[in-house]
Amino acid sequence: MNIKFLKILLIQFFVIFLNQAFAGELKVKSGDIDLKKSINYKKVYFAGGCFWCMEESFDKINGVIESISGYSGGHLKNPTYKDVIYKDTGHVETIEVTYNPKIVSFEELLDVFWKNIDPFDKYGQFCDKGKSYRSVAFFENMAQKKIINKSIDEIERKFDAKIVTLVWKFDTFYVAEDYHQNYYQNNFLRYLAYKKACQREEVLNKIWN
Repeated sequence: MNIKFLKILLIQFFVIFLNQAFAGELKVKSGDIDLKKSINYKKVYFAGGCFWCMEESFDKINGVIESISGYSGGHLKNPTYKDVIYKDTGHVETIEVTYNPKIVSFEELLDVFWKNIDPFDKYGQFCDKGKSYRSVAFFENMAQKKIINKSIDEIERKFDAKIVTLVWKFDTFYVAEDYHQNYYQNNFLRYLAYKKACQREEVLNKIWN
């Protein structure tokens, strides 16, 4: 590993550490059920390719309590990672975002979603191709669906291009295997190497900046 690449890894590790330390909102662990019930938290579901990357993107947002990797949108009950990736289950890699609506809104989280995907890629996201990596904005009611469709119209006018991100009615969310949860933190170097090889940040900067 050359010195320049090592410096990049160390800098990005430090940035992620600071984001976690000063997010401004205590991240509630899955087991803290009583605390979750005591506050009127809400949930929203997005699919943006690799769920490891989507977790990192949403965990940085003030008001986001927790993000969990999983699968949604398909017909197979209790799917495994291998089922979703190698079989035609209809599921896509999805994250469940628990948030405090007093701090961050559905509209703001939707904007975070758009800014972290390529909405013009119908084959997947970045270096991950296939049905399970398609981008999807899930809605749970008509109000959310209208907000999503309005945002799509605005983006299409801005870019003068057709958005191919899917808009699906949310049904069931299946939690992914334990080793997928918080992967970007627990396997930092592997995750960083993967994300850099996929050129995720480069593509996002080219689209949105």
